[in-house]
Amino acid sequence: MRQHPPPDDVPDALAPPPSRSQRRREALDVLKLAQALAAMSDAELAPLPLDDELRAEVRRTRAVTQPIARKRQTQYLAKQLRKLDDDARQAIRAALDHDRALRHRETAALHRIEGWRERLLDEGDAALTELMQHFPQCDHQRLRQLARRARAERDRGQPLHAYHELFRSLRTLLGNT
Repeated sequence: MRQHPPPDDVPDALAPPPSRSQRRREALDVLKLAQALAAMSDAELAPLPLDDELRAEVRRTRAVTQPIARKRQTQYLAKQLRKLDDDARQAIRAALDHDRALRHRETAALHRIEGWRERLLDEGDAALTELMQHFPQCDHQRLRQLARRARAERDRGQPLHAYHELFRSLRTLLGNT
């Protein structure tokens, strides 16, 4: 039977307690949060709103390598997270979601740059003309020269210096938009 949230005018003391299924779903959500935290590096954990004790617990969880022991330690970390109030857990989740969204945007930007680079190598001047329409401030002579050098390096099997330089130039150009 599905529990409905109490109306706004009913005090929390009169509201029915959460069902066993609801408590289980919440516990599994916290366990997933603990697993996500344990999978992060120190650099990724740094911006998260964790107190020192919880941060140390995450490090201890990461240090455990035995699968069963790691599972047990992760469950203990989840238990520590459940002791936090809902606002603190929501703040941690919000920071994780923000970082995830940021990584998705950065990945999309890199794919966009790689797409332009491949088009410049494959299509040549036609792609450069289109790029100039989108970005009139670009140094089209330099991009054309880099694309030709990169194409020649790729065809000859040489080290891809111009290929990488073309990527850096495109990243600078597209990063400024």
